[in-house]
Amino acid sequence: MNEIYLSSLSIIVGFALLVWGADRFVHGASATARNLGVSPLIIGLTIVGFGTSAPEILVSYSAAMEGNPGLAVGNALGSNITNIALVLGITALICPLEVKSETLRREYPAMFAIMLIALVLAMDGDLTRTDGLILLSGLGLMVFWMVNLGLRKSRVDPMEIEYANEIPRITTMAALFWLMVGLATLLLSAKILVWGSINVAKFLGVSDLVIGLTIVAIGTSLPELAASVMSALKKEPDIAIGNVIGSNMFNLLAVLGLPAAISPLKLDAGVLERDFPYMIGLSIALFTMAYGFRQHGRINRIEGGLLFTAYIAYLVLLYFTIRT
Repeated sequence: MNEIYLSSLSIIVGFALLVWGADRFVHGASATARNLGVSPLIIGLTIVGFGTSAPEILVSYSAAMEGNPGLAVGNALGSNITNIALVLGITALICPLEVKSETLRREYPAMFAIMLIALVLAMDGDLTRTDGLILLSGLGLMVFWMVNLGLRKSRVDPMEIEYANEIPRITTMAALFWLMVGLATLLLSAKILVWGSINVAKFLGVSDLVIGLTIVAIGTSLPELAASVMSALKKEPDIAIGNVIGSNMFNLLAVLGLPAAISPLKLDAGVLERDFPYMIGLSIALFTMAYGFRQHGRINRIEGGLLFTAYIAYLVLLYFTIRT
């Protein structure tokens, strides 16, 4: 019993360090980029998006290196489901979100294209090293596209103004210090979290996939939750939704691609029968709510409640699926 208590404590400590480390990493990286003259919109689309996905990336990397690919796959898909249903659901319940950014309108199709590519690669039940390299190549193309998207704006995007207000103004030395501290903390916390999660999974008699879809996915999505809630309270709704869309794209390309490139992944049947369809369904729901076909998109409290309910329903579905 002492080991399970230690494992549970390591999960809690790992989550706390992940949240703090991700915050320090984004703080340092975005300030460094600003001091180098990078525009706030490009910083937001790339560095902030990558930073909020850094916990998932490093946890999946650690899981793959430890020989637990199910945890990596569950973390990738579970985080996407959690980001839309739980993070945006809670955020909209606290403060309704009105979306004005034209940049976000262009990110929706990219998000669906990435989901389709990931689904096609996973349809045979395996993610090979080649599949992983394809996803990682897609990550490079996505970052290139986002940089060009930021450079080609003919007018100031509302999201650029919001990012400009959030990027810290500190010296380059201080920014680099926090960047390195954040990265080191993320690496350490990922190892602590993976160790504890694997032990808890063995104690409960459930698969690594299920732990990745639930406990680990919720924990690694805490940076997105904190960032989205704070952005909504500061009347910066475009950042709140942009963080989730960007994180979900990074999750599918990097969090799923990196462990596959390290070692081929055998996918559980539930990934294709349950998790991918649920993620795609939630993404369609988000698009319908937030795109704004004739006016600004808006996720009100009722829709936030529906998203949150959808997350509870997913947990119930997961519970009954693993019992059968």
